[in-house]
Amino acid sequence: MATSAESGPGARRDGTAAVQSVDRALTALEIVAKLGAAGVTEIAAELGVHKSTVSRLIAVLEARGYVEQLSERGKYRLGFTVVRLAGSTSAHMDLPRQSQDVCDELAARVGETTNIAILDSDRIINVAEAVGSSGVALRTWVGQSCPAHATSSGKVLLAELPAADLRTRLTRRLESFAPNTITDLPALRAQLDQVRRQGWAACEEELEIGLNAVAAPIRDSDGRIIAALSVSGPTYRMSADRFPEIIDRTRESTAIISRRLGYTG
Repeated sequence: MATSAESGPGARRDGTAAVQSVDRALTALEIVAKLGAAGVTEIAAELGVHKSTVSRLIAVLEARGYVEQLSERGKYRLGFTVVRLAGSTSAHMDLPRQSQDVCDELAARVGETTNIAILDSDRIINVAEAVGSSGVALRTWVGQSCPAHATSSGKVLLAELPAADLRTRLTRRLESFAPNTITDLPALRAQLDQVRRQGWAACEEELEIGLNAVAAPIRDSDGRIIAALSVSGPTYRMSADRFPEIIDRTRESTAIISRRLGYTG
């Protein structure tokens, strides 16, 4: 419980000042972006504050890589951190376009349905799909969200998270969807450790009875796992003994997509 000192007028003033500093820092970035390069004097004039205030803001932004100083004394331009953040966003937005033909080819090779999924809190969202060539087609998953803990793609994406982030996302009781669904958090963590070690994940009738799947990670230009490519099919066609063959082809496909997104590892 907060003390009176923590929740009184002084705390509110400190909070207001912090919000104001964040607002000024973001505005300073917008000014630098608009002008291409700007000095402390120019930014201060645009913000309507003293140069010493801007100097402190710029020092923090420079330390975090959001701006960098040009050889011309006193001028700053946007730094690599802004480029990295923008690249991460564009990679997510570019995923369907960069991966659809790879999904199509993989689906044709293995005869099963392929999906690209991204993580959204404790669920995944499917952003691309290709239906396999086998006789019985599964339902369409594009645009649908699924519980991350009960899917192969979700396990790949959860396995990449730090322990604290994982605890935050999986605070609720893990819901059961089939007899094989993992509902015990320690058991799930143990499986995620295995996924991290082997570099891929599998689900055997965990989301639906009669449905199996495997998935491998897709990385961006910084090597971060931003999505997963899965192959799913009915158990009578896609039994566990097919997993090694299918995951090898899946990882070949994720390597192609990752390279398109700038990954060079």
